[in-house]
Amino acid sequence: MMNSAKEWQTALPEFLLEAEMLLIKSQECLSHLHLIRNDSDAIDCMKTSLAKLAEKADSLALQAISEFSRHLQHLIANAQSPMQLHDDALDALHNCLTLLAWQLELIDSRTGELSLDETEQTSLIATVTLQIPQKDYGHKPQQRLHHAS
Repeated sequence: MMNSAKEWQTALPEFLLEAEMLLIKSQECLSHLHLIRNDSDAIDCMKTSLAKLAEKADSLALQAISEFSRHLQHLIANAQSPMQLHDDALDALHNCLTLLAWQLELIDSRTGELSLDETEQTSLIATVTLQIPQKDYGHKPQQRLHHAS
């Protein structure tokens, strides 16, 4: 968390520039995946860009942006078939990146506050989760016990 408004006003422009570059890089990777589905470099680039964005947002206590970025990065990293992202999955990721870009623009440059309704983030995460089936790392699904009557 920034100690003063002056520190915040100095740090924010640098953060916004870095965040914009990371989002552009993520968008480029996404566009590349539309053309070449199995490009592991593009997938790794997108994961790395989202992780860096989350880290940078954490340093400025922009929790909504850091958590959203980290969640997207995790969904991509935990995909059952990361090399088989179909158009609907890529479109859902594109919508998430677009929302991130809008959220960056909504940060109050004087206070650093980001007032937003997290409904859209939650909805987009749910869509991405549906479009990108996740690996199950030993977490056993809850089994229903059937009692013999």
